[in-house]
Amino acid sequence: MDAPEEEKSESGPGKKKKVHYRGGTKIQGKRLYSPKHKGAEQLMGAETSVRLNKFLSNSGVCSRREADELIRTGLVMVNSEIITELGTKVDPTTDKVKYNGSLLKAERKVYVLLNKPKGFITTMDDPKARKTVMDLVGKACKERVYPVGRLDRATTGVLLFTNDGDLAKKLTHPSNGARKIYYVTTDKKVSIGDMEKIAAGLELEDGKIQPDAISFVDEKDRTQIGIEIHSGKNRIVRRIFKHLGYEVIKLDRTIFAGLTKKNLKRGDFRILDAKEVKFLKML
Repeated sequence: MDAPEEEKSESGPGKKKKVHYRGGTKIQGKRLYSPKHKGAEQLMGAETSVRLNKFLSNSGVCSRREADELIRTGLVMVNSEIITELGTKVDPTTDKVKYNGSLLKAERKVYVLLNKPKGFITTMDDPKARKTVMDLVGKACKERVYPVGRLDRATTGVLLFTNDGDLAKKLTHPSNGARKIYYVTTDKKVSIGDMEKIAAGLELEDGKIQPDAISFVDEKDRTQIGIEIHSGKNRIVRRIFKHLGYEVIKLDRTIFAGLTKKNLKRGDFRILDAKEVKFLKML
């Protein structure tokens, strides 16, 4: 505790004992702080303030780390003033935050799971007016959600959408290794030797790739293969088999980060429950 530096006021009827301390005034055991003090916001009604990068993430714009870069480059405004200083705090209840000229607001976090059908591209919109996954989940919630990762147009299966930028960044970053399992159907039987090559790792044009696990779904049908992989490289499963002379004619993602499409018809979606969200954040 800081040593007193001023006089003590005498207590009496209707009076409170007051002792001055460096950095603030202590009254009946409670310490009040000047606005410049570290804990000022707790006693001056600013407990709702959050860091600007967190606000951007909560608004579904991007992850916190990406938000820092947006702030540095001057793309974010608070109350009509361009902010470039990292660590700036805002009050979501009173401050007006704009990104690229659009007014933002902190939204509740939403997590939507889609069983993607064939023929839809994984993008927010398409200049060629092709069908997108947003056509399927556009009415899932009022919040604007984004796909986590990608599935190519012909690939089906589990696809997650959210406005939680931090979680999306975490699940797609290679170092975190979100578990993905695919059901592969090839144009011809895959030899034991080629299965062993895939398991040992292949050197592709963009580097070596080694799955976490691979096996035949049915030993009697060697065109049906299950492969577990955490790489986020573009079209990686198709490229693995193409490298050895096989064409993938069907590709279905059955598991993504522990989420499955169980009881979810192709083209349908559902909102994740609290338990599933907690599990994702623990990964």
